[in-house]
Amino acid sequence: MATKLSAQARAKKIRLLMFDVDGVLTDGKLYIFPAPAGLQQKTQSLPDAPQGGFAFPSQSMIEAKGFHAHDGIGISLARLGGIKTGLITKRVSETVALRARDLKLEHVYQGIQDKRSCLEEIIRKEGISAQEAAFVGDDIVDLPAMRIAGFAVAVRNARGELKKEAHYVTPHSGGDGAARDAIEFILKAQGKWKGVLQEYMNLATPSVQ
Repeated sequence: MATKLSAQARAKKIRLLMFDVDGVLTDGKLYIFPAPAGLQQKTQSLPDAPQGGFAFPSQSMIEAKGFHAHDGIGISLARLGGIKTGLITKRVSETVALRARDLKLEHVYQGIQDKRSCLEEIIRKEGISAQEAAFVGDDIVDLPAMRIAGFAVAVRNARGELKKEAHYVTPHSGGDGAARDAIEFILKAQGKWKGVLQEYMNLATPSVQ
């Protein structure tokens, strides 16, 4: 009988960490505002959603999302720890594209219904095994990707089906530092946490010459 790996043992192998967006990098709420007079949302610049994803087509409305600063710092810490990061989301949003560019994410896939196939493609591009990839989700559309990932993470606010199958459940909810929780858990499991923190602090506080 095969030995069941602990969450720490699984996290120790991770080289790629992928996130869902709504409910993981955000609290899952969508804020829709009327666009100011004379201002049109540049939805025409957004890709269509041919893979079953959902795009917001209105040019008279603006979709907004909230992201947590702790998660942003967490992405920087992951990068220092040699872990690549990215997102796979069903919706298509310019807000997400802007945040992804701000965080310098290596992999950004919007408008994706089949997240498993997308994750498999990313794994092949990276030349790693599925055991070296982690996926963080909150709802049933994320389950197929979580099931092939070596380290499956559910956020605190995830649906029960995900929590049952996850190897780790974050102490914080999506949009409230859950991504940071996953990153810290992985870096600590790999024995990199203290070194990464020190490196980040050195970068944030350059020495005076």
